[in-house]
Amino acid sequence: MTIRRILVVDDDPDVGIMLKQYLTREGYAVEIAHDTATALIKVGQQRVDLIFLDVMLGEESGFDVCQKLRAENAVPIIFLSALSADHHRLTGYQVGGDDYIAKPFNPGLLLARVRAVFRRTQRASSLNYRRDIGTYVFGKWTFHGDREELVGQDGVETMLSKRETALLKAFLANPQIPLTREEISSVLTGEGEPQDKLDAQQSRAIDVLVGRLRQKIEQNAKAPKLIKTMRGTGYQLCCAVQRHE
Repeated sequence: MTIRRILVVDDDPDVGIMLKQYLTREGYAVEIAHDTATALIKVGQQRVDLIFLDVMLGEESGFDVCQKLRAENAVPIIFLSALSADHHRLTGYQVGGDDYIAKPFNPGLLLARVRAVFRRTQRASSLNYRRDIGTYVFGKWTFHGDREELVGQDGVETMLSKRETALLKAFLANPQIPLTREEISSVLTGEGEPQDKLDAQQSRAIDVLVGRLRQKIEQNAKAPKLIKTMRGTGYQLCCAVQRHE
């Protein structure tokens, strides 16, 4: 089963720690960002399935941050705020928020709201919401998303099939994050929700595809350094990725 990843954006360290401890116990993977810049970097570099966004973030409001995020993706956003007036809630929904929870909040109620948002959005994760027009630099390679071209340090293009290209995009959008075979399959087929379980033939097809991509980007495909097998999970791109517009 895929572990959903939650990003908490709040300038109050105590709130971030409390949410991380509670949601981690409930089986979620949680990261914390204390400012807007860090939050945008995290969303741009890794898969995020849900964001808790504080409304009051110093110089920039959570409403402004939400609008920036909505310009590029559809990741679910739940506002957290001590401002509980109706017009504040209305603003939160108008800028693209999926829910609005007033502080202080009941942890059990918060968990129920998280589950409700996931049911409504059916895991609109960054596996599918990212734009593909950026340029990604990883290892000794550069991938131009607008042209779907993979170029080495020598400037020579390496040809990829459509499925290899789709697979590479999924890894580049989610560096340092294990992807299950079910998630990879959902990207290749264009389905929003990963299947619960692939059959043996489908799993083998994913393994073969990963092997073909390794042959093209690894220095030694038998001892891969970039795409590693994560036993019991799937595969992970194990290198830093720089993304440029």
